[in-house]
Amino acid sequence: MAQRPTGVKTSEASASPARFRSKHLLAIGDLNRFEAEQLLDRAETFEPLLEQKVKKLDTLRGRTLINLFFENSTRTQSSFELAGKRMGADVVNMSVKSSSVAKGETLIDTAATLNAMRPDLLVVRHGSSGAAALLARKVDCAVINAGDGKHEHPTQALLDAFTIRQRLGKIEGLNIAICGDVLHSRVARSNVALLNILGANVRLVGPPTLMPTGAERWGATVHHDMRAGIKDADVVMMLRVQRERMDGGFFPSAREFFWFYGLDEDKLKFAKPGALVMHPGPMNRGVEIDSIVADDPKISLIETQVRMGVAVRMAVLEALAEPGSNQETR
Repeated sequence: MAQRPTGVKTSEASASPARFRSKHLLAIGDLNRFEAEQLLDRAETFEPLLEQKVKKLDTLRGRTLINLFFENSTRTQSSFELAGKRMGADVVNMSVKSSSVAKGETLIDTAATLNAMRPDLLVVRHGSSGAAALLARKVDCAVINAGDGKHEHPTQALLDAFTIRQRLGKIEGLNIAICGDVLHSRVARSNVALLNILGANVRLVGPPTLMPTGAERWGATVHHDMRAGIKDADVVMMLRVQRERMDGGFFPSAREFFWFYGLDEDKLKFAKPGALVMHPGPMNRGVEIDSIVADDPKISLIETQVRMGVAVRMAVLEALAEPGSNQETR
């Protein structure tokens, strides 16, 4: 299928900010299909801006965005920072390591402190599932979940869907295989939820030790054989092996994991000819993906995902900061 022309509006909705029912974006379940497609349409209008010499808008001028990251992040934090600045917001990156949190302050105390500063948008990444939802109940501003434990990472799923749609022109009916460390992946959970909403056929592929109990109830088929799992797939999305979340021996060795579940040229032949390859990053080369595949400009969308993330997060920030954009008014 031909590549979708970049920057072309897909509907009248793309000419105006997306509208949310919810005050926050904590999980993909906060969105219905119309809202998700509105966000993707709106991101499409922002994407050409990223290529211009002057990249600044004043849409969020006078608004304050706080990035509160309890876990290290380069891609996500930088992406939200750039998105906020591109929209004209005042962006504050809080260093948790040097904050009162490092001195024993509780998350609820932190929420009270931040709320007193009267921000308009709060982007939160935390190692515990549910942390973003807890903060959302304690502050007056809109909260965006930038990843909480093993729960969800909704803007990553949105940027992944946007990347696929820009390249293939659609998501409905595509076969998309999500492979690797599904057990520890909030990216997998959010992607399965969103891709189901948008009409894709989703597969989860990985060893039994890295597949959550009940994963088949997520709305995806489960496969433990890599070649069978990616057979005739339009998109193969690899997941990072999250060693920092592992407290036991989930596989014998990195070498053995790559042999059975790492994406290389031989395994990729089982997917559709010209199948696209994705990875949320950071990559463990030689563990979940081979460099030859990851760096192939014809099929790899890994760098494109990073670029598209800024446009998607611009759309999300605009939607949540827009007065009256949601029914749960502040």
